[in-house]
Amino acid sequence: MLDIYNRLFALWVVIAGVSALLWPWFFIPLKGGMELFFAITMFGVGMTLKTDNFFRVFKDYKAVIIGVVAQFTIMPLLAFFIAKSFSFSEAFALGLILAGSAPGAMASNVLSYLAGADVAYSVSLTTVSTLLAPVLTPLLTLFLAHTYLDIPFWSMFFSVTKMVLAPLLLGIILKKIMGEKLDTFSKVFPAVSTTFIAFICALVIALNRAYLYEMSLWIMFAVVLLNILGLLAGYGVGHISRFDLLKKRALSIEIGMQNAGLGSVLALKHFNAQTALPAVLFVFVCIFSASFLVQLWAGKQTA
Repeated sequence: MLDIYNRLFALWVVIAGVSALLWPWFFIPLKGGMELFFAITMFGVGMTLKTDNFFRVFKDYKAVIIGVVAQFTIMPLLAFFIAKSFSFSEAFALGLILAGSAPGAMASNVLSYLAGADVAYSVSLTTVSTLLAPVLTPLLTLFLAHTYLDIPFWSMFFSVTKMVLAPLLLGIILKKIMGEKLDTFSKVFPAVSTTFIAFICALVIALNRAYLYEMSLWIMFAVVLLNILGLLAGYGVGHISRFDLLKKRALSIEIGMQNAGLGSVLALKHFNAQTALPAVLFVFVCIFSASFLVQLWAGKQTA
């Protein structure tokens, strides 16, 4: 039943978004709980990770290094140049850069599986980029977006550490200590993650309800462009690095998708609701592009 719920991820996000447009008053008071919800989600992710995930990192370390470097260079730089090219407002430009500077999304692992990509490689990339996020996400945002607004590096660092790294490590340790006793319990957390992404999308849409009606189509175009260029660049890096077909697919999905939930939470906590909007739009765009890739690649094991 939970598997079906998780596979309908796109549906829940759309329903949440429409609900936020119709009944924003329901979601806005829930803003105070977003950090706790995100921490619980990351705790659950830690409980689902296995020791094998870390052994894979060392076993295939060259491919992991290439993927992580690509993750934290391609998307932040693309976001920066797109924001500059379109001369967006300070809030939207900062939000786009923040979305591009986030680590890989946990959903990319599921989508890699559905698209017939290298799931083990995807998990390794997501794990390493998430562990590096407390330093690299605020650092990249500071470096690329300091001309727009003052970037509270240390506040963002401690926020990501508190919401991502600490609960993730706690989940890994608890899983190691308790072992199979937590298997049934840990199966619930992918559904929690799905629910959280839908919730954060609804919250940001509710907070930006009036602004959305005035939003330029160029803003949506910029988000779509960031996603498509990320997917193509990821595949291109894999091709240049002479990865096999399944690794190229995984790297494409990993780079093209970002942890928009984290980007949105950081934007809401340290900046404003409009800054969080690019990350939420990115979620919707990623859903449709990933669905297309799943249909295109599923079952095709040759180039």
